[in-house]
Amino acid sequence: MKKIYIKSLIIVCCFLLVKCSKKANQAPSKVDLVFPTSDLLCIDNTITFDWTEATDPEGNDIEYNLIIAKDRALTDVVENRTVTDTQIEITLEKETAYYWQVDALDVNNNLGSSSEVFAFFTKGEGEQNYVPFTSQLLTPNNNTIVASGTLDLTWKAGDPNLDDVLSYEVFFGENADPALVDDAVTTKNYTVNVVTGTTYYWKVNVKDDSGAKSIGQIWSFTAN
Repeated sequence: MKKIYIKSLIIVCCFLLVKCSKKANQAPSKVDLVFPTSDLLCIDNTITFDWTEATDPEGNDIEYNLIIAKDRALTDVVENRTVTDTQIEITLEKETAYYWQVDALDVNNNLGSSSEVFAFFTKGEGEQNYVPFTSQLLTPNNNTIVASGTLDLTWKAGDPNLDDVLSYEVFFGENADPALVDDAVTTKNYTVNVVTGTTYYWKVNVKDDSGAKSIGQIWSFTAN
Protein backbone atom coordinates (compact mmCIF):
# COMPACT_ATOMS: atom_id res chain seq x y z
CA MET A 1 0.00 0.00 0.00
CA LYS A 2 2.88 2.33 0.86
CA LYS A 3 4.58 1.60 -2.50
CA ILE A 4 1.38 2.42 -4.39
CA TYR A 5 1.10 5.72 -2.53
CA ILE A 6 4.72 6.64 -3.30
CA LYS A 7 4.26 5.77 -7.00
CA SER A 8 1.10 7.87 -7.16
CA LEU A 9 2.89 10.77 -5.49
CA ILE A 10 5.77 10.54 -7.98
CA ILE A 11 3.35 10.53 -10.95
CA VAL A 12 1.51 13.58 -9.60
CA CYS A 13 4.79 15.44 -9.00
CA CYS A 14 6.03 14.63 -12.51
CA PHE A 15 2.75 15.83 -14.00
CA LEU A 16 2.94 19.10 -12.07
CA LEU A 17 6.60 19.55 -13.02
CA VAL A 18 5.85 19.12 -16.72
CA LYS A 19 2.81 21.39 -16.49
CA CYS A 20 4.69 24.13 -14.69
CA SER A 21 7.63 23.90 -17.08
CA LYS A 22 5.43 24.91 -20.01
CA LYS A 23 5.68 28.65 -20.38
CA ALA A 24 2.61 30.65 -21.23
CA ASN A 25 2.58 31.94 -24.78
CA GLN A 26 3.85 35.52 -24.86
CA ALA A 27 2.47 38.39 -26.90
CA PRO A 28 4.42 40.11 -29.70
CA SER A 29 6.42 43.26 -29.07
CA LYS A 30 5.02 46.76 -29.43
CA VAL A 31 5.33 48.44 -32.82
CA ASP A 32 6.42 52.02 -33.51
CA LEU A 33 4.53 54.18 -35.99
CA VAL A 34 6.67 55.49 -38.85
CA PHE A 35 4.35 57.32 -41.27
CA PRO A 36 2.28 59.46 -41.06
CA THR A 37 4.33 61.03 -38.30
CA SER A 38 2.70 62.73 -35.33
CA ASP A 39 0.72 65.91 -36.14
CA LEU A 40 1.56 65.72 -39.85
CA LEU A 41 -0.27 67.75 -42.50
CA CYS A 42 -0.56 65.25 -45.37
CA ILE A 43 -0.52 66.81 -48.84
CA ASP A 44 -2.21 63.76 -50.40
CA ASN A 45 -5.23 61.93 -49.02
CA THR A 46 -3.96 58.60 -50.38
CA ILE A 47 -1.49 57.59 -47.69
CA THR A 48 0.90 54.67 -47.26
CA PHE A 49 0.75 53.81 -43.57
CA ASP A 50 4.05 52.42 -42.32
CA TRP A 51 5.19 50.98 -38.96
CA THR A 52 8.04 48.89 -37.57
CA GLU A 53 7.98 45.11 -37.54
CA ALA A 54 7.06 43.39 -34.28
CA THR A 55 8.86 40.33 -32.94
CA ASP A 56 7.28 37.30 -31.25
CA PRO A 57 9.13 35.55 -28.38
CA GLU A 58 8.09 32.11 -29.70
CA GLY A 59 8.71 33.00 -33.34
CA ASN A 60 5.01 32.78 -34.21
CA ASP A 61 3.58 34.47 -37.29
CA ILE A 62 2.35 38.00 -36.61
CA GLU A 63 -0.58 40.03 -37.89
CA TYR A 64 -1.15 43.75 -37.44
CA ASN A 65 -4.40 45.48 -36.60
CA LEU A 66 -4.52 49.04 -37.97
CA ILE A 67 -7.18 51.40 -36.63
CA ILE A 68 -7.87 54.83 -38.13
CA ALA A 69 -10.45 57.05 -36.45
CA LYS A 70 -11.69 60.62 -36.39
CA ASP A 71 -11.12 60.97 -32.64
CA ARG A 72 -8.14 60.37 -30.38
CA ALA A 73 -10.10 57.85 -28.28
CA LEU A 74 -10.49 55.73 -31.45
CA THR A 75 -14.24 55.36 -31.12
CA ASP A 76 -15.25 57.00 -34.43
CA VAL A 77 -13.45 54.36 -36.51
CA VAL A 78 -13.25 54.77 -40.30
CA GLU A 79 -10.77 51.95 -41.05
CA ASN A 80 -10.04 48.73 -39.16
CA ARG A 81 -7.68 46.50 -41.13
CA THR A 82 -5.82 43.30 -40.24
CA VAL A 83 -2.71 42.77 -42.39
CA THR A 84 0.49 40.71 -42.38
CA ASP A 85 2.72 43.42 -43.87
CA THR A 86 4.00 46.57 -42.13
CA GLN A 87 2.64 48.87 -44.83
CA ILE A 88 -0.75 49.51 -46.40
CA GLU A 89 -2.06 52.22 -48.73
CA ILE A 90 -5.43 53.76 -47.83
CA THR A 91 -7.40 56.64 -49.34
CA LEU A 92 -9.19 58.89 -46.86
CA GLU A 93 -11.32 62.02 -46.99
CA LYS A 94 -9.64 65.35 -47.65
CA GLU A 95 -9.54 68.16 -45.10
CA THR A 96 -10.04 65.81 -42.15
CA ALA A 97 -8.19 65.13 -38.89
CA TYR A 98 -7.42 61.47 -38.27
CA TYR A 99 -5.84 59.42 -35.49
CA TRP A 100 -4.19 56.04 -35.96
CA GLN A 101 -2.78 53.13 -33.96
CA VAL A 102 -1.37 49.66 -34.67
CA ASP A 103 -1.45 46.50 -32.52
CA ALA A 104 0.49 43.29 -33.20
CA LEU A 105 -1.03 39.87 -32.48
CA ASP A 106 0.25 36.33 -32.97
CA VAL A 107 -1.48 33.18 -34.28
CA ASN A 108 -2.79 32.48 -30.76
CA ASN A 109 -4.49 35.90 -30.74
CA ASN A 110 -2.14 37.19 -28.05
CA LEU A 111 -2.25 40.96 -28.43
CA GLY A 112 0.86 43.03 -27.83
CA SER A 113 0.91 46.50 -26.28
CA SER A 114 -0.72 49.13 -28.45
CA SER A 115 1.41 51.66 -30.28
CA GLU A 116 1.07 55.35 -29.57
CA VAL A 117 -1.83 57.17 -31.17
CA PHE A 118 -0.62 59.60 -33.85
CA ALA A 119 -2.67 62.43 -35.33
CA PHE A 120 -2.50 63.69 -38.92
CA PHE A 121 -4.54 65.91 -41.21
CA THR A 122 -5.38 65.43 -44.88
CA LYS A 123 -5.09 68.73 -46.70
CA GLY A 124 -7.95 70.31 -48.64
CA GLU A 125 -7.80 72.60 -51.66
CA GLY A 126 -5.75 75.79 -51.29
CA GLU A 127 -4.37 77.40 -48.17
CA GLN A 128 -6.71 77.09 -45.20
CA ASN A 129 -6.73 77.36 -41.45
CA TYR A 130 -7.34 73.96 -39.88
CA VAL A 131 -8.74 73.05 -36.48
CA PRO A 132 -6.04 72.00 -33.98
CA PHE A 133 -5.69 68.33 -33.08
CA THR A 134 -7.45 67.27 -29.89
CA SER A 135 -5.35 67.32 -26.73
CA GLN A 136 -3.40 64.19 -25.82
CA LEU A 137 -3.22 63.13 -22.17
CA LEU A 138 0.21 62.92 -20.55
CA THR A 139 -0.29 62.95 -16.76
CA PRO A 140 -1.94 61.74 -14.66
CA ASN A 141 -3.02 58.59 -16.47
CA ASN A 142 -6.74 58.23 -17.07
CA ASN A 143 -8.69 56.46 -14.29
CA THR A 144 -5.62 56.30 -12.07
CA ILE A 145 -5.05 56.95 -8.34
CA VAL A 146 -2.85 59.89 -7.33
CA ALA A 147 -1.55 61.33 -4.08
CA SER A 148 -3.52 64.17 -2.52
CA GLY A 149 -2.15 67.70 -2.54
CA THR A 150 -0.75 69.68 -5.46
CA LEU A 151 -0.93 67.99 -8.85
CA ASP A 152 0.18 69.03 -12.33
CA LEU A 153 -2.18 68.17 -15.19
CA THR A 154 -0.14 67.85 -18.40
CA TRP A 155 -0.99 67.21 -22.04
CA LYS A 156 0.30 67.41 -25.61
CA ALA A 157 -1.21 69.41 -28.46
CA GLY A 158 -0.53 70.11 -32.11
CA ASP A 159 -1.90 71.92 -35.14
CA PRO A 160 -1.76 71.13 -38.88
CA ASN A 161 -0.88 74.81 -39.41
CA LEU A 162 2.57 74.73 -37.88
CA ASP A 163 2.81 78.51 -37.41
CA ASP A 164 -0.40 78.77 -35.39
CA VAL A 165 -0.09 79.87 -31.76
CA LEU A 166 -2.10 77.61 -29.47
CA SER A 167 -3.85 78.28 -26.19
CA TYR A 168 -5.97 76.04 -24.00
CA GLU A 169 -9.28 75.94 -22.15
CA VAL A 170 -8.99 73.82 -19.00
CA PHE A 171 -12.06 72.21 -17.45
CA PHE A 172 -11.72 70.65 -13.99
CA GLY A 173 -13.87 69.55 -11.07
CA GLU A 174 -15.72 66.81 -9.21
CA ASN A 175 -18.59 66.76 -11.71
CA ALA A 176 -18.44 64.24 -14.57
CA ASP A 177 -19.06 67.23 -16.85
CA PRO A 178 -16.33 69.50 -15.43
CA ALA A 179 -16.60 73.28 -15.34
CA LEU A 180 -14.30 75.70 -17.17
CA VAL A 181 -11.64 76.95 -14.76
CA ASP A 182 -9.32 78.82 -17.15
CA ASP A 183 -9.89 79.80 -20.78
CA ALA A 184 -6.49 81.37 -21.51
CA VAL A 185 -3.82 78.84 -20.57
CA THR A 186 -0.69 79.23 -22.71
CA THR A 187 1.35 76.30 -21.39
CA LYS A 188 0.63 72.58 -21.70
CA ASN A 189 0.17 72.10 -17.98
CA TYR A 190 -2.15 73.27 -15.21
CA THR A 191 -1.70 72.94 -11.44
CA VAL A 192 -4.60 71.88 -9.19
CA ASN A 193 -5.10 70.87 -5.56
CA VAL A 194 -6.79 67.53 -4.90
CA VAL A 195 -8.31 66.07 -1.74
CA THR A 196 -8.13 62.47 -0.49
CA GLY A 197 -11.10 60.28 -1.40
CA THR A 198 -12.31 62.51 -4.23
CA THR A 199 -12.66 61.65 -7.93
CA TYR A 200 -11.88 64.47 -10.34
CA TYR A 201 -12.70 64.98 -14.01
CA TRP A 202 -10.91 67.20 -16.51
CA LYS A 203 -10.49 68.02 -20.16
CA VAL A 204 -8.57 70.43 -22.37
CA ASN A 205 -9.85 72.23 -25.46
CA VAL A 206 -7.21 73.46 -27.91
CA LYS A 207 -7.58 76.85 -29.66
CA ASP A 208 -5.49 78.50 -32.36
CA ASP A 209 -4.99 82.24 -32.86
CA SER A 210 -7.64 82.29 -35.62
CA GLY A 211 -10.35 81.02 -33.28
CA ALA A 212 -10.49 77.41 -34.50
CA LYS A 213 -11.00 75.02 -31.58
CA SER A 214 -10.97 71.27 -30.94
CA ILE A 215 -12.95 69.79 -28.05
CA GLY A 216 -11.07 67.42 -25.75
CA GLN A 217 -12.28 64.19 -24.22
CA ILE A 218 -12.95 63.91 -20.48
CA TRP A 219 -10.38 62.16 -18.28
CA SER A 220 -10.59 61.27 -14.59
CA PHE A 221 -8.48 60.31 -11.57
CA THR A 222 -9.00 59.72 -7.85
CA ALA A 223 -6.95 61.24 -5.03
CA ASN A 224 -5.81 58.83 -2.31
